[in-house]
Amino acid sequence: MVRASVVAEKAGVRTVSIVASGFVPQARSVAKALGVENLPIAEYPGVIMTDSPAEFQRKVDALVDQIVEGMATPLKATARIKEPGPKDVIFRGTLDAVQDFFADKQWTDGMPVIPPTVERVERFLKFTDRSPDEVIGTLLPEKRQATVWNVAVNGVMAGCRPEYMPILLAAAEAISEPEFRIEDAGSTPGWEPLIILNGPIVKELDFNYGSGAMRMGRRANTSVGRFLRLVFTNIAGVRIPPGMTDKGSFGISFNVVLAENEDAVAQLGWQPFSVDRGFRRGENIVTVQSVVTVSPPMYAAGNTAREVVRTLAEVWGRGSCGYWAFTGVMFNKWCPVLALSPSIAKVIANDGWSKDDLRKFFYDTVKMPAGLMERYASEAGLTAFNLRRLVEEGSTPKEYWQSDDPNREVRVFVHSEEIGIVLAGDPDRNQARGYVNNHIQGPPVSKRIELPAGWERLLKESRG
Repeated sequence: MVRASVVAEKAGVRTVSIVASGFVPQARSVAKALGVENLPIAEYPGVIMTDSPAEFQRKVDALVDQIVEGMATPLKATARIKEPGPKDVIFRGTLDAVQDFFADKQWTDGMPVIPPTVERVERFLKFTDRSPDEVIGTLLPEKRQATVWNVAVNGVMAGCRPEYMPILLAAAEAISEPEFRIEDAGSTPGWEPLIILNGPIVKELDFNYGSGAMRMGRRANTSVGRFLRLVFTNIAGVRIPPGMTDKGSFGISFNVVLAENEDAVAQLGWQPFSVDRGFRRGENIVTVQSVVTVSPPMYAAGNTAREVVRTLAEVWGRGSCGYWAFTGVMFNKWCPVLALSPSIAKVIANDGWSKDDLRKFFYDTVKMPAGLMERYASEAGLTAFNLRRLVEEGSTPKEYWQSDDPNREVRVFVHSEEIGIVLAGDPDRNQARGYVNNHIQGPPVSKRIELPAGWERLLKESRG
């Protein structure tokens, strides 16, 4: 809303944004980053969804004076703060002093960082043929440019090895695309980005795709995942308190990289996740998407496809995804991801099922009561969510409203082709994990990884 108000104000249309108390600091921070120092805001005190009708009416009446005052307030343009240049030395001191300085500036994720000295950054730049000054994109909410140089800086801070640089650049490119909507990364669900990695580079750089695949511990998976969280903080400017741009009510920790076990994929005659995304097998591909929640560990048993997927449909499909399905239905886009251990995938494939067959099974069989979907939406603040209205507007498939019976069953998954399937994890266990994407906030965006000239030589030299 604040972004829309700034656009309207710059077009000469006066606005007053009505904002609940908890969001006022975030609204002011976003408006300031967009160039407006004192965007008119009328503060609704408290939490709307827990107020009684009488309290709500009283508070709305009290907004009138604020709205009148705001309409009469002249705007002031924000004075942009001059930021240091790429090679400027901003601090000198001991390692402990560096940690304290960076923490005070809110330039960390709360954990110690590697000091990004010019020497360390330049080691990373050896692993790209791109100019350090090249602008990859401009990241909201703070409208800061992501460059090859500051990507390397955050890679150093995260503890990455220099040879990870091509992956870091591809990930930064992905989140810079407008369709990724990084400006929504500070929304209240508190979603985190997830990197899915495909191609020979998984083995070349020792990414873990087996047991403990999503555990912190392997340097490649952990540091690259951490890098993206630092980019969200330091370049985009998504910061928890005392920063004011991240309103994740609880939030979750950063995700390590989910690297696919392409050997297992090939043995089943399936295609890697990256091929599902439109690329060729054997290409090095980074995909970044949002994750708002993760399912419990799901164990599957049996020797037929239907036997091993039934629990996944119940726990991940109707459970984790069912609760959040209203977001996908409302926006007509939703891309959850299912990570299967090779042992489960083998049963499915041996029964003659392809990935598309598995997707179709979830699409056809996982359903929930329409009234329950509407209640979940209303309690999340989407009080106007109504399946009949969405269908009549043409924004939702017609099948979601066939009657007004609240107990009628409707699909949880909006489009079968949007369900992602990745093979990873312990091949000796029958476990799966499901990841729930936050609809149009952070849909999957994929990028090819560009290796520099002399890649093999550079790797050899880096490893000594």
